[in-house]
Amino acid sequence: MTRSGVVSIAGRPNVGKSTLLNRFVGQKLSITAHKPQTTRHSLLGISTIDDVQIAFVDTPGIHVGAKQRLNQVLNRTASNALHGVDLALLMVQAPVFNDDDQRAWDVVVAADVPFMLVVNKVDTVKHKQELLPYLEALPKHDNMIDVHMVSALKGEGVDTLSKAIRARLPEGEWRYDADELTDRSARFLAAEAVREQLTRLLSAELPYALSVEIESYEETTARGDVPLTRIGAVVWVDKSSQKGIVIGKGGERLKEVGRRSRESLESLLQRRVFIEIWVRVKEGWADDERALNSLGYDMPTRLRDG
Repeated sequence: MTRSGVVSIAGRPNVGKSTLLNRFVGQKLSITAHKPQTTRHSLLGISTIDDVQIAFVDTPGIHVGAKQRLNQVLNRTASNALHGVDLALLMVQAPVFNDDDQRAWDVVVAADVPFMLVVNKVDTVKHKQELLPYLEALPKHDNMIDVHMVSALKGEGVDTLSKAIRARLPEGEWRYDADELTDRSARFLAAEAVREQLTRLLSAELPYALSVEIESYEETTARGDVPLTRIGAVVWVDKSSQKGIVIGKGGERLKEVGRRSRESLESLLQRRVFIEIWVRVKEGWADDERALNSLGYDMPTRLRDG
């Protein structure tokens, strides 16, 4: 009999949720960067091993002080992704438990689902004896099944965690084909690939003032009947003064974003990619619900009925 279930990965920003999802599915699917709130959407990653299929849901980082409309939408998206799942993974980072962690804990507990506490980045703790008092000081709850210590980046402890998750899932038919990786469209993945490179290349707060929209996406062929995908992407910024920063001197920064995005997408899509990127201004988009909806925000991952 096959097993099937939905597992949501929750936690504060920049705690390693996307890295863990990529580790579970065995491929770079969710974008990552060393900056908080890189993840802005729920993203489904499907792992099918032997007779068990797990639909992992990567979520935006839960945080306090969400004054801007975008931040409120991110918190709501993360909270919505916890309801009705078979299991949640609440990620924290050793040896830290701050206000954002407490907010994430409260949201997971309020969802009233069984969860595992996943202590990430244990490889960065030089003195392992520091972990014992840290673990003892962490909150407890009846819905918490157990605690796992991992390094999502290096893969330490992930296999043990995966086996524990699989053992908890109910018997049932698979929701997806064995070779499916995500329910998201290639257009969505293309927009995320561009935004990932912008986040990595731009400093300070600017990555949070921009969004990416795919205007055109065409699958065609190049010379010699080589499969080719042509992509037209728009980077929306909040102010006119930000446009030049994104483009860079002589257009060099935008060219580098395009090069890195193309390489990332060619690896993911397994075909040649040609991408053009433009930068445009949409003032106040991050505090405008209509603009957020038009850019694809506040659209929770839709799980296929079993």
